[in-house]
Amino acid sequence: MKRDGKILPGNRKKELWKGIRRNYCLYLFLLPAVVFIGVFCYAPMYGVLMAFQDYSPGKGILGSPWVGLKWFRTFFELPRFWQIVKNTLVISLYSLVVGFPIPILLALMINSVKGTRFKKLTQTVTYMPHFISTVILVGMMSVFLSPRSGFLNHLIAMLGGPDDLHYMGNAAVFPHLYVWSGIWQNMGWSSIIYLAALSGVDQGLHEAAMVDGASKLKRIIHIDLPAIIPTMVILLIMNAGSIMSVGYEKVYLMQNDLNVTTAEVISTYVYKIGLKQQQYSYSAAIGLFNNLINFILLVVVNKLSKKLSGSSLW
Repeated sequence: MKRDGKILPGNRKKELWKGIRRNYCLYLFLLPAVVFIGVFCYAPMYGVLMAFQDYSPGKGILGSPWVGLKWFRTFFELPRFWQIVKNTLVISLYSLVVGFPIPILLALMINSVKGTRFKKLTQTVTYMPHFISTVILVGMMSVFLSPRSGFLNHLIAMLGGPDDLHYMGNAAVFPHLYVWSGIWQNMGWSSIIYLAALSGVDQGLHEAAMVDGASKLKRIIHIDLPAIIPTMVILLIMNAGSIMSVGYEKVYLMQNDLNVTTAEVISTYVYKIGLKQQQYSYSAAIGLFNNLINFILLVVVNKLSKKLSGSSLW
């Protein structure tokens, strides 16, 4: 029943079940995804209890003694705590500030190209590096930047500079190598979603702007860019929610004794503590702290975005 055009609370469940029965085929298609998320995303959250225990594999989660916030205090009192957090934030914020706008600019430029063949060629060339594995990418960097056989040192030597620079062992250079290699690898792939959004722009707007004498740059600024702002906001929120999560694979492969001062991040520290040293409770506490910070950032950025732009995840 309805009152003043609104469905009464008591009838909402009935309407919901009617909709489910009417569209049960769609819900059956959705079921595998729900089961997958439940099994691999929510069920493992039971292991979070290890962060508050002195976990022993022999005793299991239910039999291990409870120690409260012991492992969190251990991490906060770690002499390298601020250095590890700083390294994580530097790499994440650097990647976000530099890497977020580049796919947008690439998509706008590709969308402005008139030649269809050249446009397809550019798209293919730019997103092909995405399919290079992390191991191969780091191997390529090690070869290209080698102080003995790297082409960059040979090029610098030809220009009269030193030919023995060890870039992979330079702690100050590490963040730049990590971020810009990631941009090269992923900018083409990340631009695809913006190209999809730009394909929905009404071409009549461009024709009207051309009649009024608008240049290509003005059409990009006033027509194309506003069309992809909602997509930009959603992706920015999602990226902000993972600021503290720097993937350990690439960082770990690029690490060595010479650059570890800037290359040690939370994810690599958790890997070394949890798997190498088998301190499961300690690593679980660090991971929980990391995810909690990400969750808070996600909620805050989403709320600010909703107030400022009207676009948000929820």
